[in-house]
Amino acid sequence: MKASKRPIQAVATWLRRQPPKVKAFLAVVSGMAALVFLRMVVHDHDNLFVAAEAVHALGIAVLIYKLSKEKTCAGLSLKSQELTAVFLAVRLYCSVVMEYDIHTLLDSATLATTLWVIYMIRFKLRSSYMEDKDNFAIYYVVIPCAVLSLVIHPSTHHHIINRICWAFCVYLEAVSVLPQLRVMQNTKIVEPFTAHYVFALGVARFLSCAHWVLQVLDTRGGLLTALGYGLWPSMVLLSEIVQTFILADFCYYYVKSVFGGQLVLRLPSGVV
Repeated sequence: MKASKRPIQAVATWLRRQPPKVKAFLAVVSGMAALVFLRMVVHDHDNLFVAAEAVHALGIAVLIYKLSKEKTCAGLSLKSQELTAVFLAVRLYCSVVMEYDIHTLLDSATLATTLWVIYMIRFKLRSSYMEDKDNFAIYYVVIPCAVLSLVIHPSTHHHIINRICWAFCVYLEAVSVLPQLRVMQNTKIVEPFTAHYVFALGVARFLSCAHWVLQVLDTRGGLLTALGYGLWPSMVLLSEIVQTFILADFCYYYVKSVFGGQLVLRLPSGVV
């Protein structure tokens, strides 16, 4: 077992010593390699979006287990859960009035469980909530997302209100995890269930991003035309990429911790 860990530790040590530009380059190369792999393995790329929703639901299930069995919400950000509930509710509304499909059902289930998590943190387990650590000012993300959705939104045939709501939920989803990352930045130590949940978010965001990128490649840019004209198609892709890279650093340390056999994830300074 020790022998198998040595190459991993050696690679981790080498990566840690590299300058930020090299790390960024390696992250981009790894992401592109993962996209090529998914394109070869997954034939119907719509399944990637369903998989992203399923992984997100799995992350919520981890939170439910933590809250119901361990009776503590320490390390969780109530603000992230509330932002998640907001963008899910708006996306659910858009899904119902614009295109009712399997994503509507998945969003409904995820929203219901997210609201339950919020209820548990706010009322049942309030004593263990780290309110002083959950100090991210959410208006820093909500207001810019709202303004941006008014300026840049889809140019489809749907009602203007629905198009603005669609843009708002896309932008808000991209940054909804920031309060959770602030909590982890403040504590520096992340207990297992919270780490599993955030890692699940990272995987879900990557699968969703992969879905959009591969769809654009498969349609040779036709998907961008279907989304409308102007800056909106580019903003959709940019939002997917941003939310993926926001969690990339954490996911690296999570994988490193798992292979290192550490149950508690300790984040070095400067991470997230």
